[in-house]
Amino acid sequence: MAFKRMAKYLAEAHLHMERLMDVLERIKIFYPLNVDKFDKLTSIQKDMLDALAFRFMKLQDLLGSKIFREYLIEMGFVAEDKTFFDILKEVENENIVDIDTWSEFRKVRNILAHDYPDNMEEKLEAINYLIENSPILLKVVDKIEDKVNSRRT
Repeated sequence: MAFKRMAKYLAEAHLHMERLMDVLERIKIFYPLNVDKFDKLTSIQKDMLDALAFRFMKLQDLLGSKIFREYLIEMGFVAEDKTFFDILKEVENENIVDIDTWSEFRKVRNILAHDYPDNMEEKLEAINYLIENSPILLKVVDKIEDKVNSRRT
């Protein structure tokens, strides 16, 4: 049962990863962003930035809410009744992602989740952060997948 759940979660992660990598490739032509550049973007280009934020947030949420716990179970850890922070500490001990990086991802995610018109510079800074650091999030999935696959063989 756990094997099927992990496979399902990883399949969903790959969907987000593919779309995230696609949008990263398309938006690198106007990176780094600032207010002047942003104001000159077309609505389609702004939609690409929304897609970047959406896919990043979806992938991060999937990792944090399902995959990390399932990974620990798959690797033989006791994950039942553990807080998210306890799970995150175990994931860090497994060299998947460090707590500081994950906390920064959460901070950026929270900035992008709210559309307040007075914080455009902060939002653009967060988008630049995503462009620079999305590969780290993508590697988190790869590390989990590699460790799970090597345990199964």
